Amino acid sequence: MPTATLTRRPAFTVLLEGGPRHLPRRVEVPRKTAMSGKVKVPNGAGWEHFAYVPGAGPDWVFRWVMRTSVAE
Repeated sequence: MPTATLTRRPAFTVLLEGGPRHLPRRVEVPRKTAMSGKVKVPNGAGWEHFAYVPGAGPDWVFRWVMRTSVAE
């Protein structure tokens, strides 16, 4: 993980790669979420899932991996 893991900030701005084009490319997530290596972004009636990309440079980069729908 980037060196930001050493800080005690409550939230981090992460970069999102892939997924639907209308999603923001930068989102702020809680520290615990960033440290888990997985980010979920709500989108319509579902969620877009992103996973941490190791070695992507100094930024926290998460790449799209799948979409899930909200169960009814």
